[in-house]
Amino acid sequence: MSREVYVAPTSAFNTGTTLDPPAGLTTQYICGDCNQKVLLKQGDPIRCKECGHRILYKERTKRMVQFEAR
Repeated sequence: MSREVYVAPTSAFNTGTTLDPPAGLTTQYICGDCNQKVLLKQGDPIRCKECGHRILYKERTKRMVQFEAR
């Protein structure tokens, strides 16, 4: 019986980088108190920049989402 030995891939796809989102990627939220739109990047404190309120809601997507019911 011959056993194959695992060989780690060394192609161009294995660059040693992680799949983190780009540094400039921002997500839009809506403040729960003053209804202002707040843009946050990863690592930013979760706080409204206008009133300081700490409850933010993620804005609903504009993409059509359809679920199949049984």
